[in-house]
Amino acid sequence: MLKVEAMSKGEMTALLLRGGFGHLGCTRDGHPYVVPMNYAYDGHLLYFFTTEGTKTEYIAANHEVCFQVEEITDPSNWRSVMLIGEAYRITKPEEMERAMQLISERNPTLTPALNKTDIGAWHRLSRIAIYRIRPSAIYGRKTV
Repeated sequence: MLKVEAMSKGEMTALLLRGGFGHLGCTRDGHPYVVPMNYAYDGHLLYFFTTEGTKTEYIAANHEVCFQVEEITDPSNWRSVMLIGEAYRITKPEEMERAMQLISERNPTLTPALNKTDIGAWHRLSRIAIYRIRPSAIYGRKTV
């Protein structure tokens, strides 16, 4: 039988600092939306970079989000951290600069956020959006 236990605060912070990829979960009008996302964590705030679209519409309607990061070696060896908080779009130039520096250290190409989206006759413009999440709660679990 697989044993799962809570991670310590230090273990959760270390995983968030080590990682660079997770899943953003948000809701609007009772409808959930989860999307893979590159991120950077500075030990206090989580930052992510995207382009305007469904994510930004959901966040504008409901700032409360969750962000999940995992490390999986195999089905019996994994660890996962979920951070819950409110996502706010960054607009101040100095904070945007700091966030982009952290994010680009983890993901220099900024992919897949910077892309060309063509779906049928629909083409999306790439308007940049940078967010920060101040965690109100962080939960972590790991196998033993």
